[in-house]
Amino acid sequence: MTTTATTPAAVAPSVQGLRVKIYADGADRAAIASLAERSYIAGFTTNPTLMRKAGVTDYAAFAREVLAIVGDRGISFEVVADTFPEMEREARVIASWGRNVFVKIPVTDSSGAPSYDLVHRLSADGIQLNVTALLTLEQVQGVSDALDPKVPSLISLFAGRLADTGRDPVPVVARAVEIMRPRPAQQLVWASPRELLNVFQADATGCHVITVTREILDKLTMVGMDPAQLSLETVRMFLRDARAAGFTI
Repeated sequence: MTTTATTPAAVAPSVQGLRVKIYADGADRAAIASLAERSYIAGFTTNPTLMRKAGVTDYAAFAREVLAIVGDRGISFEVVADTFPEMEREARVIASWGRNVFVKIPVTDSSGAPSYDLVHRLSADGIQLNVTALLTLEQVQGVSDALDPKVPSLISLFAGRLADTGRDPVPVVARAVEIMRPRPAQQLVWASPRELLNVFQADATGCHVITVTREILDKLTMVGMDPAQLSLETVRMFLRDARAAGFTI
C-alpha cells in the first residue's frame, strides 16, 4: 500500500484564526481609503519615504486627511528631524494630532547614536511611540527597557530588511517577542515584509503586528488556493500573454 506523505506545502493555510494584527503600510490616500473599508485592517503606518513616493508635500495636511479616513484605528507618523531636541519637538506636535496617533521615532539618529533617552522621556510623558528601523535584538532590548511599561507602544523590527541580508528573521522575531513579553503594553511589529508568507510566519512567532503594503494585501485572495489549480492558471497566463503579444518562433 502506497501512502502519500503530508508536507507543510500540502496543508492549505487560512486567514481565519490569525492572531497577528494586520496594519496597512503606505501613503497613497486613495489606497488608504480603500483599505480602511476592510474590516481586518487593524491599523495604519507610513513613513517619509512612502510619503515622498506618493507625492505628499504638506505633511500636516496629509496627516489630517488620513486621520479623517482611518477613524479611531491606530496610525503611525514619523518625525523627520535628525537631532534629538528637534525630534522631541516634532514628536510632541505629532502626538497632538489625535489620541490614536503613534509617533515614529528612529532607533538612532543618522550618526548611529541611540535614541533611548528620547524614547524614555516621551514615553514617560504618556506619548504613544512606534520606535522604528530596528534590526538587532540588542536594539529591541534597549528600546523595550526605555519605554514606559504602562504606555501603549510599538517596536518595529525590520524583518524584511534583515532577510535581505541573507539572515532568517523568524528566530530573531521569536526572540524579540520573548524579550518584550514581561511588558504587555509593548507590541512587536514585523516591518518591511517581502511576501504574503511573512504574515503567517509573523503569526507563528507570536508577533503582535505586521505592516503590509497594498500589493501584498491584494494577494490574500490566493491564500488556501489549490497549488495544482494555480499551476494551471499560470500555464494559461503564459499562453494568453504569448498570443496577445503575437510571438512566433
